[in-house]
Amino acid sequence: RSPTSSGRSVCTKASATLLSTSTRVDPCSSRPVSRLISPFGRARLPSAKMHGLLIKLYLRINDETWFKEKYAVDEAHFNDANTIHDVLASMGASTLLLLKAENTDSGNTLYPANFVGVEKFANDVNTLYPIIAELRVFKTDEELAVLRYASKIASDAHKAAMTHIKPGMYEYQLESLFRHTSYYHGGCRHLAYTCVAASGCDTSILHYGHANAPNSRQIKDGDMCLFDMGPEYCCYASDVTTSFPANGKFTDKQKFIYNAVLEANRAVLAAAKPGVRWTAMHELAEKIILTRLKEGGLLVGDVDEMVKARLGGYFMPHGLGHLIGLDVHDVGGYLGDATPRSTLPGLKSLRTTRTLQERMTITIEPGCYFIDTLLDQALADDNLKKFLVPAKLNEFRGQGGVRIEDDVIIWAKGAENMSQVPRTVEEIEAFMAAK
Repeated sequence: RSPTSSGRSVCTKASATLLSTSTRVDPCSSRPVSRLISPFGRARLPSAKMHGLLIKLYLRINDETWFKEKYAVDEAHFNDANTIHDVLASMGASTLLLLKAENTDSGNTLYPANFVGVEKFANDVNTLYPIIAELRVFKTDEELAVLRYASKIASDAHKAAMTHIKPGMYEYQLESLFRHTSYYHGGCRHLAYTCVAASGCDTSILHYGHANAPNSRQIKDGDMCLFDMGPEYCCYASDVTTSFPANGKFTDKQKFIYNAVLEANRAVLAAAKPGVRWTAMHELAEKIILTRLKEGGLLVGDVDEMVKARLGGYFMPHGLGHLIGLDVHDVGGYLGDATPRSTLPGLKSLRTTRTLQERMTITIEPGCYFIDTLLDQALADDNLKKFLVPAKLNEFRGQGGVRIEDDVIIWAKGAENMSQVPRTVEEIEAFMAAK
């Protein structure tokens, strides 16, 4: 690896050829695209040539020059004339650097690219992944411009949902409106992940919106809504969450929880800068939320002891945020100076434990939820129940949850918030009253 003038790194391993396969190169295509990069810095693109029925279906047949210009490579060729093996042999390749790694969240394995004759070369599956993943952690100016745009469109689409919502609508109608706004007004054809358009008690389901809970509930007057939705633009993701009352007016309980989460969000936003470890930011958010719950009479005792006992993980059972880029939960979270993943509540869900550095892009998404299963577990735990006030907690059962999520860029002087939506209680109520 050697640094470029922009501080990025490139692979310069002698006599090695990089072979990567990606399905995320062209936002208008889902066809896999492989790239061959020689140690001399020249990139070649092998592509399948259309035949028979495919020619009739696609009508326009692109030649090798089109592929060369489209993907900004030095050379392009069709596989029918020159197989990948033939091209590699002509380049004098002896070692192939192949992408292979395990997803640190799911445990699923990224399998390396394969082709007929790959066994004739030495296959290195260890060198490439940490280099490519680390390159994705730090964004160029061009990448940041795309991420800012994706976040702007996400913000606009969230505001459209806040403007049009009214009790009696179904959650999927707001998801539909979000999709329409993102595409019609922003040109974002795809979303970065499955929409969470939760209302009422369903706001405590962290990944609501999946096939078994498809945003199908009818929204009631007095419900709190939690909308976690984000489009992608040119394959770069946004990830924004808004929490607001369906009727535009917070109840006292809703306002209490919302302000606790907002304070945590703003505290992390103010503290996030190079040199700060993400684990410390997570614990800062937990401490603020626990402090406010104590002030509201739901908890008793020393807040620092609560943090140490991991009580925060029962009210915020997810990590504070994650790297974002080409994937919504982007790679690189456990590279660099990352500490091993914890096994403790809350901390075990952190998608990164790294120290923040300039040009990282990450989400800040504290939350507070009243999940019956977790509350019951805490009440049954001798180390935790001493902090809990059962009668007061029971008043908040069924309230669901609040999450406030922003996409930010880390700079030397602090964090730049790319998400621009109404955030304070006063801003939300005024914005929704003006619809």
